[in-house]
Amino acid sequence: MRSYIAAAAAAMTLLLGNAAFAEEPLVIKFSHVVAETTPKGQGALKFKELVEAALPGKVTVEVYPNSSLFGDDKELEALLLGDVQFIAPSLSKFDRFTKKLQVYDLPFMFKNQEAVDKFQNSDVGQSLLGAMTDQDLLGLAYWHNGMKQMSANKELHVPGDAKGLKFRIQASDVLEAQFAALGANPQKMKFSEVYQALQTGVVDGQENTWSNIYSQKFYEVQAAISETNHGVIDYMVVTNATWWNELPDDVRAVLAKSMAEATSYSNGIAAKLNAEAKDKIAAAGKAKILTLTDDELKQWRAAMKPVWDQFAPGIGQDLIDAASAASM
Repeated sequence: MRSYIAAAAAAMTLLLGNAAFAEEPLVIKFSHVVAETTPKGQGALKFKELVEAALPGKVTVEVYPNSSLFGDDKELEALLLGDVQFIAPSLSKFDRFTKKLQVYDLPFMFKNQEAVDKFQNSDVGQSLLGAMTDQDLLGLAYWHNGMKQMSANKELHVPGDAKGLKFRIQASDVLEAQFAALGANPQKMKFSEVYQALQTGVVDGQENTWSNIYSQKFYEVQAAISETNHGVIDYMVVTNATWWNELPDDVRAVLAKSMAEATSYSNGIAAKLNAEAKDKIAAAGKAKILTLTDDELKQWRAAMKPVWDQFAPGIGQDLIDAASAASM
């Protein structure tokens, strides 16, 4: 009799434990490497707000900014291992998974952010979100950061000014070739290490958006910033495809809807945040902002254009043509 009672009690404890476990909220970790004041930082916080409002007590979204959970050299691995559920790496980070996304790194591919938008919203651009599903990476959205500017410890007016300088780059073969075409020395480096590297002279310059240059205080340790708009830094919000497909239908639907709304919000404020960051950098009076002439910009384009031909076989000429058409 005692054994029966003990067994029944154990079974009840197990049932109650399982019920309690079932009531635990689903915890979603969203890791990124930039400040919360940037477009990506604001987008992640908006996603958290929307999801938790729609699924109170059922889903909790934890946002980890500024590489506080994983740096940009570890976050993709962490996603595939299930240690984090959402990340939003720069499009440059995916070239080891697919060469198609290298199209975004080609210098002077897009004349402005509107052209980037046009391409990303096209059927071709949308199809790239699914280009890595065979490797368990599912793209959910494109998030804007902005157009890239080039800074250094000296003024950069024409391509020859960059010759011999060391530039920090993201881990991208296209960006490596871009600076090699200028006669510069590209150095692949984690985003979190850039400020100190600029400060100590490990590298002489870098390329980034106004919001990143301001939020990471790169302008404090650079002599000048050339407004080149020579490239784009955008992100792809990605999740683990297996994890995503195994979610309950109602939860997945809310996450997808919240992601669409957060994307619209983040992309809507990106231009504003970059313009404000540029003004704050100018007001600080540390790094000189250089407005290049049409002739100077023409020289930069000519110096970097051979990179297109170098990477066309891997990217696909049809994809390059589709992206280029967005600027016409």
